[in-house]
Amino acid sequence: MSSISAAIQRSLFKDKDGGGGAGALTAIIKHRFLSFLIWQSLQSTLLLFLAKTLLLSLFTKNPFSSIFQSLVYFVSFHFSLLVFSVSLFFVSSPHPLPFASPFEISLSFIRLIFVSGGEQSLLRRRIRVSLSFVLFVCLCAVAGAVSVISVCWGSDVYYDVDSRSSRAGVLRNLGFRGFVIGLLYGLHYVYKQRWVFRFPIIQRPPFFSYKMGLPLSIGQALRFSAVGYVLSGVLAFFLPIEYRGQSSVGKFIVEQIVFYLGSFIVILCWELSHHLHQVLHTKRYVFAPPKGSAAAETNPSEPLLATIEESTPNSLLQYLAYLDLCMLCENNVDTWRRAAFFEETGETYKRVIAACLRPLEQFTQKLAEGLESSSAEKSMQLSDQLTSPTERLAVLKLYGSFFDAQLCAWCARVIASLTSRSRKEDKFGVAQLSGSNAAAISTLLSSLLAVETLMGKKNNVQSAHLMGPAGIKWATVNTGRRESTSGAMGKIRGSPLYAKAYSMADILKTSIYCIVSAFHNEMLNSGKAGLLEKDWIISSKPLYGTHELLLHKLRLFLDYQAS
Repeated sequence: MSSISAAIQRSLFKDKDGGGGAGALTAIIKHRFLSFLIWQSLQSTLLLFLAKTLLLSLFTKNPFSSIFQSLVYFVSFHFSLLVFSVSLFFVSSPHPLPFASPFEISLSFIRLIFVSGGEQSLLRRRIRVSLSFVLFVCLCAVAGAVSVISVCWGSDVYYDVDSRSSRAGVLRNLGFRGFVIGLLYGLHYVYKQRWVFRFPIIQRPPFFSYKMGLPLSIGQALRFSAVGYVLSGVLAFFLPIEYRGQSSVGKFIVEQIVFYLGSFIVILCWELSHHLHQVLHTKRYVFAPPKGSAAAETNPSEPLLATIEESTPNSLLQYLAYLDLCMLCENNVDTWRRAAFFEETGETYKRVIAACLRPLEQFTQKLAEGLESSSAEKSMQLSDQLTSPTERLAVLKLYGSFFDAQLCAWCARVIASLTSRSRKEDKFGVAQLSGSNAAAISTLLSSLLAVETLMGKKNNVQSAHLMGPAGIKWATVNTGRRESTSGAMGKIRGSPLYAKAYSMADILKTSIYCIVSAFHNEMLNSGKAGLLEKDWIISSKPLYGTHELLLHKLRLFLDYQAS
């Protein structure tokens, strides 16, 4: 695998005439998917061999009596696993995707005629995502039926029956129960959003990441196979008698044991495949030319920035590029790459900051649009099914603004790390001369204000002319948003949206404190001279809030009172 990665890395940094570029970048994902297929086939073969020789051989007199029959079971099992793996790859995404409910799909043909163009395209995308989930669940059901039959059918309790009709009935019963287990697994997988890539906080080698997830995968397989066994057994009880076959009490007990073992092996293979898929596709990829090459000496940042700017938005490749950028800025590994950001012209630094400000700006704008909706309070009543399309669109914007939360978190951390490190590592002063410091602080503050408004927190500004000897008075500044919206947003406390907002607010506060701690003395001196707003707040209109509110919030951070 290392030699293949090196070959991809060499081809990635060829010039355009040499065949590098987007094709080599796409080869990164293809290589990881190919590695996933190879390793999951190896682990599944090992599990199938151990199951046949150690567990199911106890219920079979001659487990290796028919080589052809064993080969058929082996090929069919791996074919069903291949179908599951391919569908798993195509349904996975680095961020949650908006999907349409069954009610919306049923009315889609009518709504597509009357709604506007923007909502129409959004509805089509959501329906497309929903149909992909439905296809994934159906493939899981079919793969479950084939896999369970392939694992269990070789046992004597299923194969050695009195007549061919009884054998066919037992086979249909076994396939039906496997179909039910696969269907339940697919529904659970989609409902719990396990198809979203979970990037680990601490990057470890793939072997150790895979090893740490083994106990969780085994426990999950035990629980799910037990639930699937019970539910499939209950549903199979209502099948016609010719689909169940007739057997004695002892043989019936052995059938249940064999079926549970077989279903456990199938679910365990799927769980390990899911875990392996996550490990291989979320590990860090270094977008850098090899040390000592001409590209490393001239422009080592170009491959990383080109991937961020030219790859498909919100694609896995772009997420990997942002992950590499975040780890590069926060850690003291490959410091030569970070030093290249502060080159004399300042163009590289501007591109890095602009690439990280863009997701945060989009996040703040989406959140502001949802907060500005005149019917936000009604839209939060999610149980009301009679809301208008405009109100439902506002709800989608509030939830959809956090779909890229992982990407925004990386961008906030990159901005904070680069801005704070520029105080010592920026020899040419490109961060200050380019105005990137003010843009970074303003964007982080605007995003924090929008998130806190969503959480129901009222942001006030301390006015100097309202302060007297009797005490301190507070005045609420009109930020251009409705006051009722802030109260309505407080109703989300305890919901999943509130948890996401709380996490994002914590990341934004930590990022701002990181910058404030590095430039604390400079900011205090600017505040005494009356230049704090000029030096650290952009002159144009902020994304959210006002200049006074941003300046007041920044002063709270300077006093370490922002909470």
